[in-house]
Amino acid sequence: MAAVIAERAHSADERGWNEALRTWEQTDAPEGCKVEIIEGIVTVASPPESDHNDTADELQRLLYTVIPRDWGIYQTQGLTVPSQQGLYIPDLAVIPKKLLPRRGERRMADVAELIVEITSRSNANHDRVEKLHGYADAGVPLYLLLDPWHSGRPTATLYGQPAGGLYRVLETVKYGDKLHLPTPFDVTVDTALFPAD
Repeated sequence: MAAVIAERAHSADERGWNEALRTWEQTDAPEGCKVEIIEGIVTVASPPESDHNDTADELQRLLYTVIPRDWGIYQTQGLTVPSQQGLYIPDLAVIPKKLLPRRGERRMADVAELIVEITSRSNANHDRVEKLHGYADAGVPLYLLLDPWHSGRPTATLYGQPAGGLYRVLETVKYGDKLHLPTPFDVTVDTALFPAD
């Protein structure tokens, strides 16, 4: 009896996921908006502000100095986490180029070596909670959360060692301090370069 119930629940989850994907594909959002699926719900976020973009730019410039030539840093790459009914578009995703999806394909988030999310005032909890759990569940090795909206005290938190859908906090610093990204990056991030209100 339990197997039948589990099978029905799985089928309902799969139908919900497929319906969310269809809705996502058909969403016509204004240019620059980020359309994602978070816990089975299609969300639309407005384009990021200048400080957000400056932060992404500073980090991207640093990462390009240490990643292999056959890896890329992507700002609009959709990555799926079906177990969490999620399709996320991280602010930065470092992915080996050979693992990028081909036209019409979707890739699981675990193709990324590093995911970076920069919180916005309107959707910070998605990055702090749902995406944190989703990336851990997918097995993304490193998740860097840059949170200029954290209780009035901007912070950078590096998560790693995913297991059982959870991350271990590897390091947390306030903006202005330095944070080290471990192998395969082995680089120190100076968060003083990130704008903070």
